[in-house]
Formats: sequence, structure tokens, C-alpha cells
Amino acid sequence: MSEKSYSRKSPASELKSALSESGDSITSALVQSFGIGVRQLREAQGWSQERLAENSNLNRSYIGEIERGCAIASLVTVEKLASALKLTPSALVTRGEAISQMNLVRGIKLMAIAC
Repeated sequence: MSEKSYSRKSPASELKSALSESGDSITSALVQSFGIGVRQLREAQGWSQERLAENSNLNRSYIGEIERGCAIASLVTVEKLASALKLTPSALVTRGEAISQMNLVRGIKLMAIAC
């Protein structure tokens, strides 16, 4: 009979893992909503992703990843995007939060209708 080896995680590691798992859906919803907000604002300006990339000094493919929610924008990136879109960084993030909140409310309403 072979012995099984068990690795014991530290309490801090377990806590970090639990927080990461519980926050993933919230984080991904905000990342998705932030990207939607960036795309809406870009399109409202009549800009292509390439033009936003030029005005914000970012790579066009990175803009696409942000808009699709595949990339998490750093604070520096948020500042560059906001500046290009003539907003404050907080206004840009707040727009993403508002979209996330609207989607949450919409989802709750749809669940209530289904019941």
C-alpha cells in the first residue's frame, strides 16, 4: 500500500484562495462592464479601436482585449484611456460600475419573471 502525501496550506494561503474564488465572478463582471463602457464611449466619439489606441498611447489589440473583458486594465491604463476620452479616471471606472449594476438588476428582474 502506498502512502499518500498531503500538503498543508498555510492559513494565509487558504484565506487568499477563498477570497480569490469568491471574488472571481464580481471581478470578471466589473472587468466585462468596464470594457463595455470603454467601447460605448469610443463608439460615441466615432472612433475606431486604432484611433483610441493612438490617442491613449496603447496597442490596438490591447484595447480590443479590454473591450472584450479579456484584459484587466491597470490604473495607468485607466488613466490613459480616460485622458483620451476626455474623462477623469474615476468617471471611467464609475461608468463600468454602473453598467455592472444595471446588468445585475436586469438579471434579478429576469429571474423574478422566470419564477
